[in-house]
Amino acid sequence: MKRNLGLKVLVIILLIVGLGLVFNQQIANFLVKQMSSSALTEKTTKTVPKKGNFNFKKVKQADSTAIAKESLNSRATGMIGKISLPAVGLKLPIFYGISNANLLRGAGTMKPDQKMGQGNYALAGHHMNNPNILFSPLAKAKIGELAYLTDGKKVYTYRITVRKTISKYQVQVIDDVPQQKLLTLVTCDPVPGVARTPLRILLQGKLQRVTSINKQTSKMFE
Repeated sequence: MKRNLGLKVLVIILLIVGLGLVFNQQIANFLVKQMSSSALTEKTTKTVPKKGNFNFKKVKQADSTAIAKESLNSRATGMIGKISLPAVGLKLPIFYGISNANLLRGAGTMKPDQKMGQGNYALAGHHMNNPNILFSPLAKAKIGELAYLTDGKKVYTYRITVRKTISKYQVQVIDDVPQQKLLTLVTCDPVPGVARTPLRILLQGKLQRVTSINKQTSKMFE
């Protein structure tokens, strides 16, 4: 009798813990979505912040605790642009640097002094368990699709030409390539059962054109 009662109590405890974990993740996803959406409504800053974090080793996992804490703060370094990949439903603010505050709201620039439409413009973002938030949609992106950047004045159109999985140690992929105008997007490539995957999804595109932003093109980023 006591054994059956103990088993029932254990089952109830496991159910409560399990439900708590599920709902914690749902809440975390909701908070990330809210932070990203809120940032997209803000105006693009006209001046690039003087300081930014570009230390890859300091990037932390986007766990529920970190997300909950960050949702109470407003420590992103100011939105310097926006990115849109319509084919996979990605619309995010772009921030200067890869601080944890930035990456929990959108994409972060991977090098200082980057300029849209010049050199190799590299962005990093978190891959979440929800396929529709932050850089998670990049898992569905294909070669030939278009990616758009804006600094609030111009729209920079890139066509994806490279998609592959790389090691996190292949940092040379963000280096400039002589006489090429590139966009490089990097996010984690999750490995089942591995907490911190050493793999990354890499997408790279070539600049196709630069146009002035207008009411129609601005809708891609809203």
